[in-house]
Amino acid sequence: MTDSDVEGTGVTKQDLGGEWRLQKTGEQEVIPALVPGCVHTDLLAAGKIDDPFYRDNEERVQWISESDWVYTKTFSVPSEALKKGRVLLRCDGLDTLATVTLNGERVGQGDNMFRTWEFRVKDVLKEEENKLEITFSSPVRYIQERSAQRLLPGWGGPREVGGRAWLRKEPCNFGWDWGPALTTSGIWRPISLIAFSTARLTDVRIRQRHERDRVVLSVAAAAEVVSESEITATATVALNDETVAEQSVPVADGVCAAKLAIDVPQLWWPNGMGGQPLYDVSVLLRDADGNTLDEVTKRIGLRTLRLDRHPDEWGESFQFVVNGVPFFAKGANWIPADPFATRVSREQYADLLGAAAEAHMNMLRVWGGGIYENDIFYDLCDELGICVWQDFMFACATYPTFDEHFMRTVRFEAEDNVRRLRHHPCLALWCGNNELEMGLVGEDWSDTTMSWRDYGKLFDELLPAVVKELDPDRDYWPCSPHSPAGERSDFNSPKCGDAHLWAVWHGVQPFEWYRTCEHRFNSEFGFQSFPEPKTAAGYTEAQDRNITSYVMEHHQRSGAGNALIMHYMLSWFRLPTSFDMTLWLSQILQGMAVKYAVEHWRRAMPRGMGTLYWQLNDTWPVASWSSIDYHGRWKGLHYMAARFFAPVLVSGVEDLDTGKVELHVTSDLADPVAAKLVWTLTDLQGGRIDGDTISVDAGPRQDTQVATLDLKQHLEEHGARNLLLWLELCDGDKLLSSNLILLARPKHLDLPEPDIRTRVEETGEGHFAVTLETTKPALWAWLSLRDADARWSDNFVSLRPGKPETVTLAPVEPMTKEQIESALVVSSLVDTYRPCSQETP
Repeated sequence: MTDSDVEGTGVTKQDLGGEWRLQKTGEQEVIPALVPGCVHTDLLAAGKIDDPFYRDNEERVQWISESDWVYTKTFSVPSEALKKGRVLLRCDGLDTLATVTLNGERVGQGDNMFRTWEFRVKDVLKEEENKLEITFSSPVRYIQERSAQRLLPGWGGPREVGGRAWLRKEPCNFGWDWGPALTTSGIWRPISLIAFSTARLTDVRIRQRHERDRVVLSVAAAAEVVSESEITATATVALNDETVAEQSVPVADGVCAAKLAIDVPQLWWPNGMGGQPLYDVSVLLRDADGNTLDEVTKRIGLRTLRLDRHPDEWGESFQFVVNGVPFFAKGANWIPADPFATRVSREQYADLLGAAAEAHMNMLRVWGGGIYENDIFYDLCDELGICVWQDFMFACATYPTFDEHFMRTVRFEAEDNVRRLRHHPCLALWCGNNELEMGLVGEDWSDTTMSWRDYGKLFDELLPAVVKELDPDRDYWPCSPHSPAGERSDFNSPKCGDAHLWAVWHGVQPFEWYRTCEHRFNSEFGFQSFPEPKTAAGYTEAQDRNITSYVMEHHQRSGAGNALIMHYMLSWFRLPTSFDMTLWLSQILQGMAVKYAVEHWRRAMPRGMGTLYWQLNDTWPVASWSSIDYHGRWKGLHYMAARFFAPVLVSGVEDLDTGKVELHVTSDLADPVAAKLVWTLTDLQGGRIDGDTISVDAGPRQDTQVATLDLKQHLEEHGARNLLLWLELCDGDKLLSSNLILLARPKHLDLPEPDIRTRVEETGEGHFAVTLETTKPALWAWLSLRDADARWSDNFVSLRPGKPETVTLAPVEPMTKEQIESALVVSSLVDTYRPCSQETP
């Protein structure tokens, strides 16, 4: 489909985005608006509201979602477009309760944020001075009215707007246990006029059949035909702009199908398993005279990617298999990156997804309480090799599946999004919903549940039927979590299915609990931390900088979250001596918690074959489970994830009752690992007590226990509080993985003051290298810059004497070597509890 407004036989598209006008219903004031966008962002741009992220300003903008709003645009239409046989107003996203009026005539309505709407408008349009009005009714008032008629049970906190399940709109837009209640209205995706006279393409589906050294593509297309004409479709496959296959076929009754064989195909692989070559598949419609009518291009990867479930010695497997190879899924859960979706730029998507790839992630779960993400999200995942577990947008609520209109609009929603996303090689799984089977479904409707019968209408019947019809080569899973065998209410079975494990955090179990878990796939678990001081300073004033202040608790949506962080912190660490150090230490604590879990589950492969922590990113500046905060700043967890998700991992399992430590090497590589494991036992001064070098032969894509250390004598002689066990796995001079095993709680270690020295060197292109050396062990040493931001190659590293560590940094804004040296701050664990420790940036 072309993006121009030129005369001809083909489809033309006129973009109606850009400058609009906005006003509140019943008021005279009109302000400029930008489309795509939303009311909140337009009011912000016009200076009519303050930043809702700052302090508790969110509370003062709730009137926006309780009001009705009108968007207006005046535009002209080229005469050539008006001469075409059919003209459509296409709305790729209306949020949400929309009435569309053109030149005083109502042409359509919308009530589903996730659908694409098209309205015929040829008979209403004129060449000059067309007036398009879209009125958005209050979503909050609507769900309140529906809830007054019938309350739908669901989960939600005191700051969340109840009744959201009545409306097909981004669920977390009404608030969540990590996000604000900023309920939007507006034209949130492109809006355009589509004009054509003969035909246009309405659907292109591409299926793959993999043979030895050959992939056969079946390309099926559907066209909307307006006038009788002989139409031909040409399907072309290209790699790096070079055509590798092509076929032309006639279009009959609006459909056609072509088969294209690709010899010696280049296969697409997840991150860390191979490359991500991408082929362009184009379908071009021509009339009998050879005139181009329409063209659609899809970018694909050649691969098979299925969910493998088969009986095994532990029950039933749950593993993803790509190109015939089972792989351990490493990653996190993705939430909307902003309450106002149109503010998320391509650069922000690239930064967040690039960070996931840098941390060796190969899968993200697009969680069901957000949105079906923008196309650029999936494009980038294709390029980076990040597989996507895709939830349908249902979460933590019961739904009115007894309502025919609701079910009809959901079917259209599912069809629209399956068609839009199915060609992406990154797409691994369709999942019906988030957590309904964890307690929101029962035998009958009640104050807390919907019935299994009504639940099944949507998640066991409608959605899987849509997937089977439109995307039959991809698997469907009804709920996360879900146990496919035994009692369905046993939603976290260790024998089958996927699990959401929240005994640590919500259940206040100790970190050690993770090592009792034997689940097949862990699609949610996590631990909170505060953002770093720079981020907190952005939404607080000086008097707010106490974690019990109203503003700090306003930016904590998980009930007693701040208290839980401190509960766990005091179990592991000494009480920090400042606000800033409390924030930093919470990030060390969070990283330790998730590391404890992930290392255990990686050691448990192939029984367990995936771990996706909650959550990768934030939607606003807040205390949360994220490893990257709202501003893109990596928390300690993300740096640690890059280590515990590394392709080859060395780890240890300590047993203080026996005085033994198991040493493990876990590999995701396709080939065996031949390496040397150096273990060193030191005292707290860094003095060597014992150690050895072990030859390692670790099998491919498995865990190997390579040794068991007996440290009982050393524990008796020195005591657990005076020992540190350092692990280094090396292939020649290349360090594959390192780890530090603690034999006592960090709070009980009387660590000496480290003397950390730094050396800064320029490495070119505005980047720098910082070499750290210490005379005493320094645990979780982290670097920061005063009044500046940088991306570090590594951080929160444990240092030991005689082992310099070099990290690189790229300042966000250009800096000189001298400025880096002046701004550089190095801290470690002892600084968190040292009296009068300096506040860090």
